[in-house]
Amino acid sequence: MKMQVLELQGVAKTFLTGAEELEILADVELTLGEGETAVITGESGCGKSTLLNIVGGLESATRGRVTCGEYEVTALGEAALTRYRSRTVGLVFQFHYLLKDFTAEENVMLPLFMSGIDREQALAQARELLASVGLADRASHFPHQLSGGERQRVAVARSLINDPAVILADEPTGNLDERNSRVVADMLFNLVRERGKSLILVTHDKSLSATGDARYLLAHGRLNQI
Repeated sequence: MKMQVLELQGVAKTFLTGAEELEILADVELTLGEGETAVITGESGCGKSTLLNIVGGLESATRGRVTCGEYEVTALGEAALTRYRSRTVGLVFQFHYLLKDFTAEENVMLPLFMSGIDREQALAQARELLASVGLADRASHFPHQLSGGERQRVAVARSLINDPAVILADEPTGNLDERNSRVVADMLFNLVRERGKSLILVTHDKSLSATGDARYLLAHGRLNQI
């Protein structure tokens, strides 16, 4: 039996818009085991990114509980949230957010270096990860010297550098053409499975949903398995 890595219990999110309350998420329930992958689909604006941000400790829930690894995320203060984000989750966004003045290997190694690991050791691990995404020969290139697909592969490598338990991917292929989208998606799923990581990927691309071990639809604030 796989160890449970992530659990969401009754997670809700409400925004105040003037005098009105807008409920984006309503009593969301989700469990994810070690090494399992889940894909969440839904229309644009349905709350997919908000849900991922709550799991990643980037946004607070209005009510409910999120537990990930040893952390009860919804009860953490800012300092503990910083530790949680640096140790337990890896993040991949629609835009790569690479630092333009740093090479690919420097972008990948930076989170590890900032956590206190020796620079040479961090660089060695970054190079290994870049090789795993097919970019060994592009390690010393700057972001402007890379294609869109290559930049997103660097972002995938960076998300794995701190050996997180869970990868959270928010529309990771949203800015790519169909061919690069498939390459990056396949690479992401293969890497997390090879390394025993859990993955939540949110997308409005229904063709990606078949790739996950579990598939969900977020609609009207509620998460339903499909």
